[in-house]
Amino acid sequence: MSQNKNTSVPNSTVTRDLRQLDKGTENIYESIVVVSKRANQISVDIKEELNGKLAEFASNNDNLEEVFENREQIEISKHYERMPKASLIALDEFLNDKIYFRNPSKEQE
Repeated sequence: MSQNKNTSVPNSTVTRDLRQLDKGTENIYESIVVVSKRANQISVDIKEELNGKLAEFASNNDNLEEVFENREQIEISKHYERMPKASLIALDEFLNDKIYFRNPSKEQE
């Protein structure tokens, strides 16, 4: 399983205090950009992992019955559907200072 699996991340929407989001950046919009970029990274990693696991079950001569009855693929897909969304993982990482980020325009000043 990937390192992104975190059991402390909720699977559903959570109400957040907006004042917590600008702690690291001093700007809520910059924080949202950081979280969104990290969520995209996590999403790509999860998608590659899922495709790799599903590719193990692919065969060149699938017939229609095998495609619909492959329980292993169904279970793997259900597992990934139950995982927390990438945006929730990224937000949790941001709030717990697990993301390294920098702003080049601020560094030039």
